[in-house]
Amino acid sequence: MGINILKFIQTRLLIAGAFLFLFSGTNTFAQGETKTLTLEDAVIIARDQSPDALKAKHGFRRSYWQFRRYKASYLPALTLTGTLPNFDRSIQRISLQEGEVLSERQYAEYTVNAALRQRIGFTGGELFLQSGVGRLDNFTDTTTITQYISTPINIGYSQPIFKYNSYKWEKRLEPLMYREAEQKYLEDMEQVSITASNYFFNLLLQQIKEKIALISQANYDTIYKIAVGRYTLGKIAENELLQLELRHLQANSAVEEARLNTDNAVFQFKSFLRIKDDMPIELLPPYEFTPFIVEYTKALEMARINNSRSLGFERRLVEAESDVDRAKMDGRFDADLYAVYGLTQSAIVLDEVYKNPVDQQQLRLGITMPILDWGVARGNIKMAESQQELVRTAVEQEQTDFDQEIFLNIARFNMQFQQVKIAAKADTVAQKSYNITKARYMIGKISVTDLNIAQTETDNSKSAYINALRTYWNFYYQIRKLTLFDFEHNRPITVNYKELL
Repeated sequence: MGINILKFIQTRLLIAGAFLFLFSGTNTFAQGETKTLTLEDAVIIARDQSPDALKAKHGFRRSYWQFRRYKASYLPALTLTGTLPNFDRSIQRISLQEGEVLSERQYAEYTVNAALRQRIGFTGGELFLQSGVGRLDNFTDTTTITQYISTPINIGYSQPIFKYNSYKWEKRLEPLMYREAEQKYLEDMEQVSITASNYFFNLLLQQIKEKIALISQANYDTIYKIAVGRYTLGKIAENELLQLELRHLQANSAVEEARLNTDNAVFQFKSFLRIKDDMPIELLPPYEFTPFIVEYTKALEMARINNSRSLGFERRLVEAESDVDRAKMDGRFDADLYAVYGLTQSAIVLDEVYKNPVDQQQLRLGITMPILDWGVARGNIKMAESQQELVRTAVEQEQTDFDQEIFLNIARFNMQFQQVKIAAKADTVAQKSYNITKARYMIGKISVTDLNIAQTETDNSKSAYINALRTYWNFYYQIRKLTLFDFEHNRPITVNYKELL
């Protein structure tokens, strides 16, 4: 009877081996129609065409053109204005020595003017050069009187003397904002890598769980059939057979659930990477990589230089300083200087309007002096100064928190490789333990409970190994995002911004 049982077990093992061989062969045959992707492949695709990558690109473009607009505002601006025509027919008051009388007037005016203007950022003033010509037609009951007037050239300068100089603060803020936008784009792209990595490992974990479920299904199918034979021979109790039957049914259910979870993970993965085809995807786990250690001092230095938050700290302090300056200048003693020197001439014939022009001058100095404002200006200054102190305090605290975030991420990354090694070793040990436990159960040395425990441990160990890899790569890309420095190759992370435009 012992020989018969041994032959029965051998037969079942051969059937199971043939099943696994066919299953493996089917996968090999379908491999040519499967898209195989590594983590690096997924990250490259995501950085090229994912929605988050496109959003980051257009966000940078907006900041670029805003900066270009700022720079263009300091270049000479040429404008052409005209009135073609300005017709007026109305009754107006006319002052005479005898008093005011009402008189009807009817005229048409045509003007064309060109102006070249240049902002002076250091002083906050504006230099301008103007030229223009105009025609005036006065209509009477019997005739039309036409006159021409020209301004061949006018040179002028407008200067606020005691006002808030927005040009000066723009010169400090706009380059900071653009630099911040450049670094923000790099960080957004590293965040794309983090997100792609998470989708990659979500799908990878589900694919591995599906394979585990299929292997578990095949194992329990074989074990259950062997158990039926052993129960028939009276070698095991009915309770043990029922437990194996339950595990067999649970294994079948687990396969269906694993397939559903895998399909959902594939959909999310393809959606983020914007992969349009329906070709099956097989992910290759990133088991092989070269570990390296990140020095906290260098990482902190790179983060303070490169990270957009560090640039944001500086920008916020400058903005607060600007607000204080605005509060001190606005609502106080103000003065405006306006000076123009040029040439002009008038004639009744257009050909004569540029002959023998005469000079003209304008000089205006306007002042505004508040006499009594009940402390409004002083209150605005105190509020701006208080806000500046709040910003300074917040920036100091956020800088401390930022340094702590760098420290924690560096410490976790440097220890994570060891965690990966431990998880890999645990996976290997658990798999060997399961194989031994399974073999011992086959010959009746242990109970089904021990087999179930070994199965659970090996399944959990594989998931733990994948999650350890996920954590490693998540920290890897997180450090790149925080420092914008590639410590693996010891070089800064850069991009050709012109290619984004």
